[in-house]
Amino acid sequence: MQKKPITPEGAASAQNPLPPVPTTKILAISYFMGTPMTPAQRAQIMPHEVHDTVNAYLAGKIDQWYFRTDGKGVVFIVNASTPEEAKNILEKFPLGQAGLMGFDYIPLGPLSPLRIINDMVK
Repeated sequence: MQKKPITPEGAASAQNPLPPVPTTKILAISYFMGTPMTPAQRAQIMPHEVHDTVNAYLAGKIDQWYFRTDGKGVVFIVNASTPEEAKNILEKFPLGQAGLMGFDYIPLGPLSPLRIINDMVK
């Protein structure tokens, strides 16, 4: 059996587009809104924010979470298939309810261009 040569011909084209990629995760990048919290506000709200975040993580709703090293908030990788689903999880946390933190939601999915390379080898 002879293998097909690895060339881009016959790979995804306008006539042969790649199939749609399912959203499997949402990248949620936080940003602060309003005036900065006072130390007293921070002491009051942050224990509850952390509590809710830990519970969402333990429930499998948050896959990974990070602190932004620029000090501007956090980044979550949320187990959700739509930005609306991720928003319903994260914006129920105390900082979201208080209007102090919002998120940019970016849908993520499998690396679809790998299909092109994978289809070149038969």
